[in-house]
Amino acid sequence: MTTFTIDTENNITAFPTPEHVEAAVGAGAQTFTSQKELAKLAAGWPAERLVAIWNSLPGVKAVKAFKSAKTAASRIWEHVQGLGEAVKPEAEPEKPKAERKPKRGARVAKGAPAKAKATKNVPPAKKPAKAPKKAKAAKTEGVREGSKTATVVALLERKDGATLAEVMKATGWQAHSVRGFISGTLGKKMGLSVESAKGENGQRTYSLKA
Repeated sequence: MTTFTIDTENNITAFPTPEHVEAAVGAGAQTFTSQKELAKLAAGWPAERLVAIWNSLPGVKAVKAFKSAKTAASRIWEHVQGLGEAVKPEAEPEKPKAERKPKRGARVAKGAPAKAKATKNVPPAKKPAKAPKKAKAAKTEGVREGSKTATVVALLERKDGATLAEVMKATGWQAHSVRGFISGTLGKKMGLSVESAKGENGQRTYSLKA
């Protein structure tokens, strides 16, 4: 279930699981996972804040007031569902069932004559040395081609990575949504190592470690 947070500056961020919101809540953000929970929060907010939250969302038509807090919560909830879709974990491919190992030692058929035992003790063959384990492949194999996740991963895999502005432009997300996606989905969910650096021009750049 997607969990949303709204901070004191009215920024709304979507997280794939409740475990990822601990830092945001610690900084004073409030959480909601359904329209009902959002409406409950909205009932305690001043009308001016509801207008400010709506007008800060991308691609909406600015309003001066809402008929009620319930109406505002309904419209805000409907609009932020796009964020929820963006952070949903990609479905992992089904793993093939392991082949059944044959039982050790064939059974002797009933009535067959038993083999005579060898007079000399033959030392058991040495077990072959175990082959070194292969390094785990990066968890990008299950990423659906053409998805927002695939788009972000491709940008970060470039030699010089990608700036925050480039990721925002490619996905249509706000800055806080990009940061939450990189730390939550790529970092914690997919286990990828993402480097973050600030250049001389002040722009933040993200890249995937090899």
